[in-house]
Amino acid sequence: MSNSKSLSVPALGGEQSLNRYLSEIKKFPVLTAEQEYMLAKRFEEHEDSDAAAQLVTSHLRLVAKIAMGYRGYGLPVSDLISEGNVGLMQGVKKFEADRGFRLATYAMWWIKASIQEFILRSWSLVKMGTTAAQKKLFFNLRRMKKQLEAYEDSDLHPADVTKIATELGVPEQEVINMNRRMMMGGDGSLNTPMRNGEDGSGEWMDWLTDDRPLQDETVAEVEEKTVRHEMLVEAMDSLNDREKHILTERRLTDNPQTLEELSKVYDVSRERIRQIEVRAFEKLQKAMKAIAGERLMPIAA
Repeated sequence: MSNSKSLSVPALGGEQSLNRYLSEIKKFPVLTAEQEYMLAKRFEEHEDSDAAAQLVTSHLRLVAKIAMGYRGYGLPVSDLISEGNVGLMQGVKKFEADRGFRLATYAMWWIKASIQEFILRSWSLVKMGTTAAQKKLFFNLRRMKKQLEAYEDSDLHPADVTKIATELGVPEQEVINMNRRMMMGGDGSLNTPMRNGEDGSGEWMDWLTDDRPLQDETVAEVEEKTVRHEMLVEAMDSLNDREKHILTERRLTDNPQTLEELSKVYDVSRERIRQIEVRAFEKLQKAMKAIAGERLMPIAA
């Protein structure tokens, strides 16, 4: 077993030291499931600080990879990683190995929540309102604009506004307002040259900690998909047969049926089908959050 001195978390003092930090955290070994379980039990039962340190350092690369996904908000990557590390430590502290999940799956929720809260605190544009719906809009708007091939620096087309507002469950005006504020926020730091030298130059947006998938990230993604599927199946039991069928045909299939098609099946108006769909989706969301609270932890908005 390594001593505690060798398990200290590398210093992360700013963008200039980021390269060194990313290089150093690659040296910490990835734990097997058995090693992780034994370390978690040692910390849980005996408050063994060395065990906790090994759990933390073995997942620092996961934090860095997650933090890179939030580069588009114009904040220093080193700050995002530091906040993610705080979330990781909280996750380790509350982790219960006997629940059967790997630490990466559990800690991912804490890491993302910590980073997102930091971004929300740092962006003045969202300080005017931080409801769950507004947080969801803030963190999903760029992704949805990319899917819709909407230009980053222009107002959204009315049809795109409607689609985004419907999918995220927010008023259309909030989508318009948020998009304009985010355009004003700017992402100049994304294109800041990261280094210059014999090995060439690059921008932050081109940088990844490693071109290969991280082992713990891969495990976490597989387990997260499995957990989400299990929670979805369980949550669907909260719906009656008609709600379940309509929601499935409208949102959970590759080729969703139209309101017109389903209105003919149930001999009701298209508006009635839409109302049932919305109600069923709200019930499903409520059930999913309740199940997540019991099985993992509060889901980040």
